[in-house]
Amino acid sequence: MRKMKYIGAFDEQNLDKSRILQLINAHRSTEGVRIHRNLDYYDGSHAILRRKKKNEAASNNRLVCNHAKDIADTATSYFLAAPITYSTSDKAMDIDRLTDYFDMADVDETDHDNALDMSRTGVAYEYIYAAQDEARPLIKNLEPQHTFLVYDDTIEENVLFGVYYYWIVDAATKQEIYKAVVATKRFIHTIDIINDSAAAQTAQGNPEPHRFNDVPIVEYRNNKDGIGDYEQQISLIDAYNTLMSDRVNDKEQFLEAILVLIGALLGDDEKETGEAAKQIKDLGILELPSGASAEYITRTFDESSVEVLKKAIKDDIYTFSHVPCLTDENFVGNSSGVAMEYKLLGLEMITKTKERYYTKGLKQRMRLICNYLGLKNIALNPAAIIPEFKRGLPKNMLELSQMIANLSGAVSQKTLISQLDFVEDPDAEVEAVKKESQEKLKQQQQAFGNYAEGDPDDQTEPQKYEKELNE
Repeated sequence: MRKMKYIGAFDEQNLDKSRILQLINAHRSTEGVRIHRNLDYYDGSHAILRRKKKNEAASNNRLVCNHAKDIADTATSYFLAAPITYSTSDKAMDIDRLTDYFDMADVDETDHDNALDMSRTGVAYEYIYAAQDEARPLIKNLEPQHTFLVYDDTIEENVLFGVYYYWIVDAATKQEIYKAVVATKRFIHTIDIINDSAAAQTAQGNPEPHRFNDVPIVEYRNNKDGIGDYEQQISLIDAYNTLMSDRVNDKEQFLEAILVLIGALLGDDEKETGEAAKQIKDLGILELPSGASAEYITRTFDESSVEVLKKAIKDDIYTFSHVPCLTDENFVGNSSGVAMEYKLLGLEMITKTKERYYTKGLKQRMRLICNYLGLKNIALNPAAIIPEFKRGLPKNMLELSQMIANLSGAVSQKTLISQLDFVEDPDAEVEAVKKESQEKLKQQQQAFGNYAEGDPDDQTEPQKYEKELNE
């Protein structure tokens, strides 16, 4: 993935439209082309659909077997099976205000859109802005084919600004005009740029200041190079589509076999021959004189060899993407948790990479939100906030319950309860269990009565339980 660099001095309050135009055209002709191709394959617009007939009589079936969508959906669902949760390493800091803002901004939906864009195109972007009617931040997923960040030319590669653009054609002048939103660390510019290096650009409007104290466009990469999950398997997907299309073409040509007559003619001229051929096709009957014979000439093909090639290509698609085909026979049966994790080892490796780069983007998101909340005298340290991810892996609840029982006393109850996917708030669950234990203790005390404190051997079981609970 190519990084866009800005060479020279940069004034965030007064933008150079000609430089912005160069950056937009460079992105559109490189990253834009790559991203559009990846999105086309996810949507089912594959190269096989543009294949033309060899001749008028030839069959031209064009089958799309959309492995790209299957790979992206599987990888996304495994990566973000459940909403991201947040905890803090600073016990004195209350992050409820931050998570409340996240809930109001529908970050769960944005996170899923970002994860899907990462899988499809290798990169995702989001725009953080303040609502016009309410003093609260909102988050919106941006189209990766129309968005990019621009870095300075230092070794640190600091982000100078982000650009979101799209283009329209002026009905009067027929000129292509870019509508661009340029977000710097302090300002938001909404500008029109004529897509012509020789054209005189009109003066831009006044930039609007924002309160996030940093560039409010956040980038999430799928991996270091920004490569999509199926991007490098597109040639294999094309080969699979071609094989399946040709397979159907061969079937049709088999049904359209050539009839050969030996020792007889259908007619004396072309007209009579055509009428006789039509009658044979309609009636399915052919009358021949004595000594004559007829047979069909058909193409023969080895169906088993085609099936072997089909399986080999399909296996390569999923092997090299590291995303398993969940309909494969390897996933049939009640496998143990360890066996299932081994089968998903490749997917887990690329998901760990996704998680690492997504966490980097989340830290930038939290810095921006915390900067905004600081204006409301809500002091939060984004460095102390820890995002937590959950995998979309089917779990053996029996094994999990046995593991929790075995670790009881060696690991805190909160940590053990957090392993259960159906428990959303481990802290609340621990309190609920403690409350139920206390209520049970009171019921036992009422049933058996209370003895005065004395020799521990004279205490009732409820009294001993209460003492242990307090200790």
